[in-house]
Amino acid sequence: MKVIKRQRNSRNCIICGLDNEISTKAPFYEMEDKSIVTIFKYQWLHQSYPQRVHGGLITAMLDELIGRALWIDEPNTYGVTTNINVKFRKPVPYDETLYGVGKLTKNTKMFFGGIGKIFNSNGEVLAEAEINYIKQLTSKIGEMKEEDEMVYDIDDGVKEINIDKFKID
Repeated sequence: MKVIKRQRNSRNCIICGLDNEISTKAPFYEMEDKSIVTIFKYQWLHQSYPQRVHGGLITAMLDELIGRALWIDEPNTYGVTTNINVKFRKPVPYDETLYGVGKLTKNTKMFFGGIGKIFNSNGEVLAEAEINYIKQLTSKIGEMKEEDEMVYDIDDGVKEINIDKFKID
């Protein structure tokens, strides 16, 4: 499927922060079907039990993934999470390439929500979530300095991603 755009990365985010040594440094791509896709790896630093990623970091990735889906149509609006329903289907490993797909299921003037899944390279669902958010302008979230915001705009040359195995209906 065609990549429309790669979204920006931040400096310090635990999920996308490029200057955070324990971040996954995940890239996020806007796809032609209005979904968001990321291809990433967790590190051993993200471990809970041996060989497994901590559930909180899995949830954080799903939250980031679905929240970013809003930016396809509303790039200057942020979401503050109001509720999360996560299902952990299988252990999520670190040091393996993983795929995340998210999309919006509702979008109103004040709220939005969506679904997302994390897959292994075989297309098996490892974790999934349904999350709801309230829309907020960055000025309402808290004091954000320019150096903390989404400062990295990288063209990594990715023009297509085969997501046939990664469906989130």
